[in-house]
Amino acid sequence: TGYPHHKVRYSLRVLEEENLIEPSSQGAITTEDTGEFVDDLDGKIDHIIEKLEGMKIEDAAEIET
Repeated sequence: TGYPHHKVRYSLRVLEEENLIEPSSQGAITTEDTGEFVDDLDGKIDHIIEKLEGMKIEDAAEIET
């Protein structure tokens, strides 16, 4: 993966503690809670994007000159 082994293990442990993955013979698989978590996260990200777009300065080029 290119990431240090300890960081990967830590990330997997956090996901397991949050019940988003569980160990399997293939490594790890998602749990029933994962879909709801991802949907909630997507909604939060969409909300942040909307807020940021609302804060854009439309005529930024005119302000810089």
